[in-house]
Amino acid sequence: MMPYLLLIIGFGLLIKGADLLVQGASSVARQLRVSDLVIGLTVVAFGTSSPELFVNVTASSLGNTEIAIANVLGSNIANILLVLGVASVIYPLRVQKGTAWKEIPLGLLAACVLGVLANDTMIDGASFSALTRIDGLVFLSFFMIFMYYSFSIAKVSEPMKDLVPAKRHGILVAILMIGGGLIGLTVGARWIVDSAVRIALRFGLSESFVGLTIVAIGTSLPELATAAVAAFKRNAEIAMGSVVGSNIFNIFFVLGITSTINPLPFQPKNNIDIAMVILASFLLFLCMFTGRTRLLDRWEGLSFLLLYGGYLAFLVIQG
Repeated sequence: MMPYLLLIIGFGLLIKGADLLVQGASSVARQLRVSDLVIGLTVVAFGTSSPELFVNVTASSLGNTEIAIANVLGSNIANILLVLGVASVIYPLRVQKGTAWKEIPLGLLAACVLGVLANDTMIDGASFSALTRIDGLVFLSFFMIFMYYSFSIAKVSEPMKDLVPAKRHGILVAILMIGGGLIGLTVGARWIVDSAVRIALRFGLSESFVGLTIVAIGTSLPELATAAVAAFKRNAEIAMGSVVGSNIFNIFFVLGITSTINPLPFQPKNNIDIAMVILASFLLFLCMFTGRTRLLDRWEGLSFLLLYGGYLAFLVIQG
């Protein structure tokens, strides 16, 4: 019973910690007169990816590398098929030309780069592969390019005020919120990883299965909340941007940091999940040019949800 309780409490701490971190950091940034868009592209984007980061760093440091890789793969699949599926069913998501031709293809590129780097050793005839520290540095190099691009479009884009928490806090309160957020993220991530491993062992499941399902969906809750609220407000760019940006962060930044800290052994069976990430990213890109241009319609969102349900069923049968 205790592992389930700690898992639920851990998710609560993780999500609340991410919220406090975003609120506090945004307040500090406002005190320093940083623009809303830059806050959105950095603080908020990092905030929605911080659950995956802290879970991965914790899992990697504890040697639970299957959870570290599966968490990112499962989160990226859930972000597109589940989060965007729900958001577009609430309200069809129309995006700008730049999002359709630049940000979404960049998310697809990130998935393809992951597939290549995860299998580069097996290409040479080895029976196993790993995401090494060199691979991590490659991911982080791509991430630096992405950040440069984000700041470059900040100069020519309108502020995304709805993405940034409107409430301001004093500098001392903001610092305390940042500290509390980091503590919540750290403790929550530790409890989630420990509980997930215990549950996997108790039911004879693999760490990869738990990471692809329970942990991945749990760490995708910030993106789901952000996208659902944005859809209700009929702000498609925020709903789409939070998901696409988070997926890029997850691969280039989260896996980059994690594999730099500790190389991550890669299991060939995870190629199915990488293929699913690539397929979901490609379908999202394809949907921008089917039916109404640059629009993720309700029927496409429903198709995403059905595909995600089929993927979960496959994992249950396989696991």
